[in-house]
Amino acid sequence: MVARESICLRRLAGGRRGGIVGFSRFLANPRVTVEALVEGWGAEIAEACAGRHVLAIQDTSEINFATTKERDRGLGEIGKGVGRGVLLHAMLGLDAETGGILGLASGKVWTRNGRVSTPHKKRPLSEKETERWLTTPQAAKAVLHRAALVTEISDREIDIYEKWAHLPQPGFHILTRANVDRSVKEGGGNLSTAPLQPAGAAVIELRARPGRPARTAQLVARFGRVTLKRPSHLANQGAALAKTIEVSLVEVSEVDAPADAEPILWRLLTTHAVEDAAMAWRVVGWYRQRWTIEQFFRTLKQQGLQLEDSQLESAERLIKLTAIAARAACTIMQLVQARDGQSAQQAEIVFSPAEIKTLHALLPEVEGKTVLQKNPHPPNSLAWAGWIIAKLGGWDGYPKSKPHGPITFRHGLEYFRSIAYGWRLRDV
Repeated sequence: MVARESICLRRLAGGRRGGIVGFSRFLANPRVTVEALVEGWGAEIAEACAGRHVLAIQDTSEINFATTKERDRGLGEIGKGVGRGVLLHAMLGLDAETGGILGLASGKVWTRNGRVSTPHKKRPLSEKETERWLTTPQAAKAVLHRAALVTEISDREIDIYEKWAHLPQPGFHILTRANVDRSVKEGGGNLSTAPLQPAGAAVIELRARPGRPARTAQLVARFGRVTLKRPSHLANQGAALAKTIEVSLVEVSEVDAPADAEPILWRLLTTHAVEDAAMAWRVVGWYRQRWTIEQFFRTLKQQGLQLEDSQLESAERLIKLTAIAARAACTIMQLVQARDGQSAQQAEIVFSPAEIKTLHALLPEVEGKTVLQKNPHPPNSLAWAGWIIAKLGGWDGYPKSKPHGPITFRHGLEYFRSIAYGWRLRDV
């Protein structure tokens, strides 16, 4: 999938019928479970996280597969009930210092099986899809146990009290954007009226997103400690949920926003101690890394593997395919990141030992005579391998040239796989 940037079984098999049949049998094999595939995500990051501060970012995406009334493929409803497909919940691990992608830590892939008649508020958390926001980080704790520090990051959807009550532990922190103006003990009784200290101003570049073009924004921040009150609808939980939880609040607001734009207002809640302005802006920087998981979903769908175009006939196989494609999308993003040499990952996470030998053999062929045309990265690093692949894909190699992106990597990988196959046959 990484080499061909596709999930089409015909393309993956190079048009060979035996390969197509083999892939199909793999996905149909009952011993190949989605649980095992998802568990396998963590193998890489378990090693890479050692001694680092890891930002563990989680989010959910809907994979909308084309269906008709006669051909629903066994898929359940997604969105507002119009489409049918699979839901992918993933936790992506980043190095907090560099933003380098370390790998996928945990997650879940499923399709809905009909509708639940019991009202949402009358069901326990264990019977709601919301539970994934707690079970995923709980599973990730074992995978990331070698990390020096972990900060789980999520957006407004999962600002639920149970998460604040159950997830934090020494070395495992939470950073979430508040969904509502929560009740607190301080000030006038809400987050919006809590007494906070000023943290100064900063100018940031906002990335484009649906309904909002990219723009430069001037932000001001405030910070302080607040005490969250347990919501009234959870009062029957008794001792299982603490009546109050103390957290830090960092409020970020935009000044002089364009007349046609909605001003930025983030109320970021975290279990980290925020005692000065520098730490407040550090928390803002960590939260802004959340965009990486949105890029991950785009790489999986429209901008990369085009997972939603799959024509597999059953939900069971589509769920497994999604789990495999998620890992491939993560690798593609690591290759793109490696082009600047900041990820510090090793080539072995993407390439086999035989392929790394091929890369060494190719290096003299793609390097130029001048210093500017030499591979500047440490041998056997992912950045070193990515530089060679980019050269094979048509990049000129000069530092001042436009950075190579996914399309260049795809072309380079396709060319490289052909060379590597021939290199394996050299002694036959």
